[in-house]
Amino acid sequence: MRTNFHTHTYRCNHAIGEEKDYVLEAIEKNLDILGFSDHGPFKDEVFDPRMPFSDLDDYLFKIEELKNAYKDKICIKSGLEMEFFPEKSKQYEELLTKHNVEYLVLGQHFFRDNNAFIDTYILDDTSHYLKYAELAIEGMKTGYFKFLAHPDVVFVNNFKWDKNCDKFCDLIINAALKHNLILEYNANGVRKGKRKFCDGTRFAYPDERFWQKVAKEDIKVIINSDCHSPEYIWDSYMDKSFEMAKDLNLNLIYNIF
Repeated sequence: MRTNFHTHTYRCNHAIGEEKDYVLEAIEKNLDILGFSDHGPFKDEVFDPRMPFSDLDDYLFKIEELKNAYKDKICIKSGLEMEFFPEKSKQYEELLTKHNVEYLVLGQHFFRDNNAFIDTYILDDTSHYLKYAELAIEGMKTGYFKFLAHPDVVFVNNFKWDKNCDKFCDLIINAALKHNLILEYNANGVRKGKRKFCDGTRFAYPDERFWQKVAKEDIKVIINSDCHSPEYIWDSYMDKSFEMAKDLNLNLIYNIF
């Protein structure tokens, strides 16, 4: 079974291609299910770059049109990738009910520390990994989200492995077990390639040290492309990700529904 539930479009302002471009490419690559999960907008807060709230209805309308047009060739699902903030719970509920979004992806690119927004990709030290984990776990508890995207993304930061890194892994893994939440093995991290860090040459994510710990537990793992261009729907990096995940003996699943 071939599936991808992590798909971005031009609407997020850092990807290319319209919804139909991704559908046609997914059909060409023999996918069974294509899930759109562009960066979801909040009504009252703007994170850049991502879809403006004014685009939401058209995004969902286009997906519904494509569902009907290609229903005999592929199953299409509507989703959004979003950060979790407790005070925005009503907005997640409205997206899933009023707007009929079929799934939400927890992608914690920002979090708060002392009322300041912190970019997950630019952290001061490994203690911030625990702040990230704390908020992500709150989101994992809610039931709003189908999976945690790139759960090991904090390792994009160039710090040596320390006790905070181990604690971070334990926190995320234990929460996934407790709340039966799927973790994503992200092929886009593989696509970006290895680079030099202070602790050696490696992928920023997926980080093998994190996934070796995941492999010891009965946690569901899904591989997604996190594609920002149609040709990446299913490319050699998706194949490579499956090879790596199988070598780790991860508990792979192919459908989040």
